[in-house]
Amino acid sequence: MSALTDPSTASVAELSLALASGQTSAVELARHFLNRVAASPLNAFIDVQPELTLGQAQAADQRLARGERGPLLGIPIAHKDIFVTRGWRSTAGSRMLANYVSPFDATVVERLASAGAVCVGKTNCDEFAMGGANESIV
Repeated sequence: MSALTDPSTASVAELSLALASGQTSAVELARHFLNRVAASPLNAFIDVQPELTLGQAQAADQRLARGERGPLLGIPIAHKDIFVTRGWRSTAGSRMLANYVSPFDATVVERLASAGAVCVGKTNCDEFAMGGANESIV
């Protein structure tokens, strides 16, 4: 990461500017955040698929190379497990859906993908997002 010493502490605006100016790439950012997820003891992510993430990052880099710009283009994000995401496990925090892989995207996921956001993974949630204990049985 050339000019960005720690992308984890940068704002979305700072990351977007670094991407647009060529100081970093979407692939570099994706790798950085994938490494952080892998090193974390928190168990916050229920599904991480580096090959899908890096594919999305490469597509974002191609769009940037063509001169496209946007506030979320190439920005790494995570989807809460309550939002179905094509090709990713989408359990809604329930054992009943433990192996469900959605064939389609939720509207919010679709719109983020269209904006060029790069999905790093799916984050844990209470079963069906109903509750405040922040415990998941998956």
